[in-house]
Amino acid sequence: MPIKRTRSVRHVAVLIESSLGYGRGLLEGIARYSREQGNWVLYFELRGLEPFPLWMRDWKGDGILVSFPSWQVTPALLAKRVPVVDLNGSLTPYGLPQVDTDNTAVARLALEHFWERGIRHFGFCGLPRGDWPLMDQRGEAFAGQVKAAGCSCSLFAWPARHQAGTDWKQEVEEIAAWLTELPKPVGVLAYFDDRGYQVLNACRRAGLTVPEEVAVLGVSNDVLLCGMCLPPLSSIDLNAEQIGYVAAAYLDRRMRGGAPLRSPQIIPPRGVVPRRSTDVLATDDADLAAALRFIRDHACDGIRVDDVLREVAISQRALERKCRAFLGRTPKAELLRVQMTRASELLTDSDLPIKEVAQRCGFHNKEIYFSNAFYRQYGVWPTAYRRRSRHSGSLVDG
Repeated sequence: MPIKRTRSVRHVAVLIESSLGYGRGLLEGIARYSREQGNWVLYFELRGLEPFPLWMRDWKGDGILVSFPSWQVTPALLAKRVPVVDLNGSLTPYGLPQVDTDNTAVARLALEHFWERGIRHFGFCGLPRGDWPLMDQRGEAFAGQVKAAGCSCSLFAWPARHQAGTDWKQEVEEIAAWLTELPKPVGVLAYFDDRGYQVLNACRRAGLTVPEEVAVLGVSNDVLLCGMCLPPLSSIDLNAEQIGYVAAAYLDRRMRGGAPLRSPQIIPPRGVVPRRSTDVLATDDADLAAALRFIRDHACDGIRVDDVLREVAISQRALERKCRAFLGRTPKAELLRVQMTRASELLTDSDLPIKEVAQRCGFHNKEIYFSNAFYRQYGVWPTAYRRRSRHSGSLVDG
C-alpha cells in the first residue's frame, strides 16, 4: 500500500496587535483557519501596535499576515520575498493585497442607528487626516451617507501641530471643545471604540449629557472596553474573526501559487450592538416616544399595531402620521424592522433552527411567513443569510 504524502508545513508570521478586541478577533479567525489546515506553524507574540518585532529580522518563512499602523514597515516586509496580506489598510500605497471591513456598510449602519433614534445632527471623530487611510475612508463614507440623507456631518479637525496619541488629556480637551460647538442632539461616530471611550470622557469634561445631548457610537465592539465606558458604549461589530479567517485563506492560496486578488476583499460588519450610549429617542413628542419605546421593547413578543395603540392611547392615524414624519415609515414597518434586526442577530450568533428564530422574533407558528418577510427585508433567505454571515471563508474573487 503506497504511503500517503503529507503536505509541506507552512511557516506564517502574524504581526497583529493583541491588546484590543479587534486584533484578538482577527487572531481568532487566523487560528481557526490554521487549525483546519493542520500544517501551519504560526509565529506570533503578544504585542501592541508598535514597534516592528526584532525577531522578524532573521525570520524565514512562507507568508505574512500583518495589521500594522505604519506603512514604513513595508520595505522590511517586501524584503522577505513571501506573500503578504494587509489587514489594516495602511500598506495599500505599496499595492499589497488587502482584506478588511466594508466601510460603506459601517457608515450606513451608523447612520441608520442614529436616524432611528431621531438624531439629525452628526459628527465623526477619527484621526489626523493621512495617519490611517482606512479611517479617512470611514469618515468620508459616513459624511457621504449623512449628506445623502439631507443632513451635514462635522469631521473633527485635529490641530495641525497635533498628532493623535501624543497627549491623551490634550486630545480629550480638544474633542470636548469640538463637541460643545455642535448642534444638539448630535450623533457622533468614533472611528474605533478607543476613540469612543475618549469621546465619552470629553462629554463629561464639557458637561454634556450622554445620550440625551450626545449619542456616541464606536466601531469594533471591544466588549471589555465598551463595558468600561460610562455609560456603556454602543458599537458596530466588524466581524473581525471572519476578516482574519478570510485573510488567512487568501494567504494560503497565494502560498500555493494562486492568483492575487483583483481588488481589496471587504467583509461586511455584523451589525450594531446597542448599549446605553445611544439609548435615546430624540423627540419632544411624548406619545411618539412612548410608542416607539414600546415597539422596540416588545416587537419580538408578537405584538401588533393595535397593542401599541392601546398602550399609548393615540389614534392610528395620528401615530402613522407622527411615525412617518419621524422615521419615514409606518408603525407596522417599524415593528417588522425591529423583528428582522433581531432575526439577523440570531442567525449570525446562534445555531438555533429557523423555526426557533422565527418564534423568538414574534412569528409564532409562522415560519414560512417569517422567511418571506426576511427575504423581502434583506433580499436573501434566512438560511443563506446565516451561511453568508458566518464562517464561510470564501473569497469573492475566487
